[in-house]
Amino acid sequence: MVDLIRMTYGSSGAAASNALGMRPMQARVYEARAAQFILLKAPPAAGKSRALMFVALDKLENQGVKKAIVAVPETSIGGSFKTTDLTSYGFFADWEVEPRWNLCLSGEDDAKANAQKVKTFEAFMDSDAKVLVCTHATFRFAFEAIVNERGVEAFDDCLIAIDEFHHVAASDDNRLGEILRRLLDRERAHVMAMTGSYFRGDSVPVLRPEDEAKFRSITYSYYEQLEGYKHLKSLGISYAFYRGRYLSAIMDVLDTDKKTIIHIPHRGSAEAYDEKSNEVGAIMSAIGEHVGQEPDTGFDLVRRRSDGKTLKIADLVDDGPGRDGVKAALQKEHLGADGKRDDEADRAKVDIIIALGMAKEGFDWVWCEHALTIGYRNSLTEIVQIIGRATRDASGKGHAQFTNLVAEPGVETTVVADAVNDMLKAISGALLMEQVLAPNFKFYRREDGDIREKVFTDEDGRVNIGIGGLLEPPTARARAIVENDMQDLVAKACQAMDRRVIADDVHPEVATQMVLTDIVETSYEGLTPDETEAVRQDLAARMNLIGMAKREAQDASDGLNVKETGSTYNHDDPDGEEGPNLSLMNMVKRFINVQDLDIELIDSVNPFREGFNVASRALDTPLLKTIQNAMVAQRIQMTESEALVLWPRIKRFRAQEGREPNPHAEDPLEKRLAEAHAYIRNKKAERARADAPA
Repeated sequence: MVDLIRMTYGSSGAAASNALGMRPMQARVYEARAAQFILLKAPPAAGKSRALMFVALDKLENQGVKKAIVAVPETSIGGSFKTTDLTSYGFFADWEVEPRWNLCLSGEDDAKANAQKVKTFEAFMDSDAKVLVCTHATFRFAFEAIVNERGVEAFDDCLIAIDEFHHVAASDDNRLGEILRRLLDRERAHVMAMTGSYFRGDSVPVLRPEDEAKFRSITYSYYEQLEGYKHLKSLGISYAFYRGRYLSAIMDVLDTDKKTIIHIPHRGSAEAYDEKSNEVGAIMSAIGEHVGQEPDTGFDLVRRRSDGKTLKIADLVDDGPGRDGVKAALQKEHLGADGKRDDEADRAKVDIIIALGMAKEGFDWVWCEHALTIGYRNSLTEIVQIIGRATRDASGKGHAQFTNLVAEPGVETTVVADAVNDMLKAISGALLMEQVLAPNFKFYRREDGDIREKVFTDEDGRVNIGIGGLLEPPTARARAIVENDMQDLVAKACQAMDRRVIADDVHPEVATQMVLTDIVETSYEGLTPDETEAVRQDLAARMNLIGMAKREAQDASDGLNVKETGSTYNHDDPDGEEGPNLSLMNMVKRFINVQDLDIELIDSVNPFREGFNVASRALDTPLLKTIQNAMVAQRIQMTESEALVLWPRIKRFRAQEGREPNPHAEDPLEKRLAEAHAYIRNKKAERARADAPA
């Protein structure tokens, strides 16, 4: 097993609550409570549900809002918005949801159940009740029924809170997105949108630019969250290989002393080899002997083979009538005599959760130390959500781990292409998480004689870094992209990873200049060349900074008692009590202080190749050589879409240089332009021959 990423944080403990019972993120959102449309981007486990409660109660009490409607993707997430004591911690009111108006209490989602929930929703709109919780599906059906009868004005002066907002899309065929646009256009309802992964994992944006401009946006980064934790100090992201079936290797990566969520493979995937219930049974058999079920919870009891200890395992894969009881038992906290959670008893209630489609978005099990996912995941959003299950702060939990157990890349000719693609999926997911876990960087142009510190944190919590030769955003539009959209652009860049940026013969500038420029230009129409280049430089700096700092830390650690951990380097003492503190920010600051950072240096590093180099350490030499050969052999030399993107640059090159680009040039960019030019000429010749009369 190899760690692609291991981040260590300062554990400042800054996440302590204020006099109103709000953690820093929640207080930041509450300051924006007067905004009619609020967009909250914060990681899983940051406390978005309670942030909504604070805002909703203020709007109901002080802003003329009559009702608050909370919509979640599935019923299991509705528990995050149950009745909650807030006054004991200093707030002016409690969050109260009458059982009748919590439409997530029943896990049933069939047509009959949905029809009844729509009727209940309509009754809520006619009642004096203030708060309703339902699923996205129920909200869509109810909205359509109510609007058909009463018009969209029926939702005037209502707060519509949409959890896991990345389920919305700007496309015309996304029903939730279409409903949202109707509410925004009328401008009489209030909207609060919450998400832990604002990018969707595809080419369709969550919001159209003109709609997103209406929102007051609040961003709280993964870095801010983890840096402020009291207990959780580090997070590792790793993957491991198996041969044959995954059961052969699962005990090599599953530490049954760790609180673990296991996600078995998607049905229909290559990794799924049997009926889902049989796979769950096989996992339990690998752990030990099944000795029954706990009657009150429905948890399976398995006697561990190694020492005879009985483990409690929650099976969320079985979708039979018993699953609702298992879900309810997981959500029920063990309380002490003082009415607060008894940590020891609550931690002991279950040891392992096995899931398929559940236990991802919004699932709250604070004790989870290890998220073990079997099989490659195509969706980067899904990876972010799964990792979020393990990143909650809890006493006694100093480290959290995400492990992806995947099939070893095959060497047979017929499957090499799939093996390469699967490798790239894993690496791109790790690269994305490296960016998600990083601080909120802001880059400025550093000139000779600049008296500002090379690295400093401003009052908004952004880490400012000076870069020589940087082209700062020249317009308000470019500045808005750099300030608000970079995580989305990073996600697109990670998804663009393919053989053209990984192969040995690819120059770094092809990745940092051509590929990233293409991403910026296809994401935003009508940018000027200077706007495009400013955004591209910011994107390249974000993608390369952590990797460059990591390599500096590696060089500095030579000869010290330090072990390599993938994306940072920790002292052998797991608690960091001895030796240098190489937390993420200290690593970045040390790198910047010993290196004059400029844009040419940034463009000289291929961020995609760095991820592949880390991943390749897990492969034996013959297998790695096979994969590398396959990537070179299958690398697309030129595609029509890339040639069309490069055509305007070919014309600019001819105008500026007075000649055509040279295919034998030492400059890799000129060489690539020449390849595109040759491709276009060949295509034109082929079409001319096809159109010629016989």
